[in-house]
Amino acid sequence: MPLQLLSLLISLVSALSLSLDTLGQATSLGGYLALVNRDYVLAADYEPDDLVRPNVKATNGSAILMRSEAAAALEELFAAAKDEAGLTLYAASGYRSYGTQSAIFERKIKNTGSREKAQRLVAPPGASEHQLGLAMDLKATPTSNLSASFAKTKQGQWVAENAHRFGFIIRYKEEWTDITGYAYEPWHIRYLGKEHAAIIYEMDIPLETYIAALRAAALSQYLEEE
Repeated sequence: MPLQLLSLLISLVSALSLSLDTLGQATSLGGYLALVNRDYVLAADYEPDDLVRPNVKATNGSAILMRSEAAAALEELFAAAKDEAGLTLYAASGYRSYGTQSAIFERKIKNTGSREKAQRLVAPPGASEHQLGLAMDLKATPTSNLSASFAKTKQGQWVAENAHRFGFIIRYKEEWTDITGYAYEPWHIRYLGKEHAAIIYEMDIPLETYIAALRAAALSQYLEEE
């Protein structure tokens, strides 16, 4: 890890009052910094207990449940896009159960003909942020597909520049694929809370790198205090 990044994160840990204990709570299951990917997977029976439906436009038949705080933030994001830029956003997919993700993943294997190819495009069951209830897929129109073309729309550009103001990040950037393990998804936003989202936006690093740096910084601070 670059020393400059570690030094900056040590300062941030202090500013955010993140001890090892509080960071552990924030990154554990139920915390808004919980990391889910192929290395950190969720149990089949995990389901957040505060799921609600955000009051936003959604594509027909979409399941767009989110945890309550994330849902409220999504409502603010959608309202700001409309008020500030005259743009309408559509929620396409929020919380997904383990079983739902499993069905999606199996379909992708059939479509691509390879489990390896499918894993680049769709998270295996247990490895999806959608099961956390903290992620949402967005569309620019009700009928558009979830594709990289979202980044070229006015809606996609506005989201990329402003999502952090409401506590969200673009989770899977193209240049982060080797770290996140997933292909570019400009439509997929993840809720972290405003402070953390703003820092990740400014530092332009993936969540994996951010959490590793926070842990290193918190440990360094702890050792200095001993």
